[in-house]
Amino acid sequence: MFQTLLNDIDVVFDRDPAARSRFEVVITYSGVHAIWMHRLAHWFWKKKMRFFGRFLSQVNRFITGIEIHPGAVIGQRVFIDHGMGVVIGETCEIGNNVTIYQGVTLGGTGKEKGKRHPTVKDGALLASGAKVLGSFTIGENARIGAGSVVLKEVPPNSTVVGIPGRIIVQDGIKMEPFNHHQMPDPIADKMKELEEEINELKKLLKQKQP
Repeated sequence: MFQTLLNDIDVVFDRDPAARSRFEVVITYSGVHAIWMHRLAHWFWKKKMRFFGRFLSQVNRFITGIEIHPGAVIGQRVFIDHGMGVVIGETCEIGNNVTIYQGVTLGGTGKEKGKRHPTVKDGALLASGAKVLGSFTIGENARIGAGSVVLKEVPPNSTVVGIPGRIIVQDGIKMEPFNHHQMPDPIADKMKELEEEINELKKLLKQKQP
């Protein structure tokens, strides 16, 4: 358990250049606080003391702004950056070395029974405001772009952006883990393509006019 707590602290230094000291991380990082309180709530949940688990999760939400159901399973070295508005559902499973930014929802569609929330594999990144809804898997090292809405499975080592989420390969080059502001915008790209086609048609019409 002590090593798990150390991992929760040390991962901050790997992924947040603003982190200065362990003391600062322990005192001021709400993402770390949320993970720690969830680990305790999850312990109560597994021991069938469901009320205490739910109570702690609500205290966690009040203090940190991060809502994690006590039934959710969270692995090692998970980093929640800033974290305000993050929601993680009951049957969600999160692997190791996952990064979650503020406003991310790992939720259900309201239609499933049993396993109804996503499984997020090792090394995945979910950028600000991403919504992942349903019981499916986000593969290893996948990247979910800011504001994306993902409703189906994401293969490993892929990048998804847009509403609904689309798998994007950028020049065949693997995206850098934290450059989610550089992810492509498929809607904007399509609009630009259509604009170019319209301009070409206008030129052809002008050429045919007497």
